[in-house]
Amino acid sequence: MSRYIVACGDCILGCIEKICDYINTAAFAYMAVSGDGFCGSAWNGFLLNVKHLLKFAFANFIAKIFTFLGKVGIVVANLFSLKFIMDHVFMDTEEVSSYLAPMLVVGFISFLTASIFLGLFDTAVMALMTSLAIDMDAHGGDPSYGPKTFHDGVTKVKDTMEGRRAN
Repeated sequence: MSRYIVACGDCILGCIEKICDYINTAAFAYMAVSGDGFCGSAWNGFLLNVKHLLKFAFANFIAKIFTFLGKVGIVVANLFSLKFIMDHVFMDTEEVSSYLAPMLVVGFISFLTASIFLGLFDTAVMALMTSLAIDMDAHGGDPSYGPKTFHDGVTKVKDTMEGRRAN
């Protein structure tokens, strides 16, 4: 019985940790845009995330998908490169009894390196979404700043979504 209580407590603490990490990310993104202090930015970033919940959730979901695909692509490319180098450059694969050990090492190191560098992509998405949400709130729901191509893309997506809703 006590194992179940500890497991539930661990799960609850894990959830609280994820929530705190997300609020920290939102706070840092809001601080970068507004220049406010951490506590005020944490509160304003949280409110901004709640107000534009679907936009932030969709952007973070797409970012997670691209990050995952990037990690998998980098690891697979490095593993194929290792196999090619071992077979065609060094040409001493007769001495190697199994490719498993070198591939595990290269795959692990590649995954760690890709995770570190592609983790910045999630932060960039949060910062861009925060900038967009602040701009939309400041100008009545219609973003007025940014490149023309961005606004054309947003208009195209809105028109597509409204067309699907009408059907």
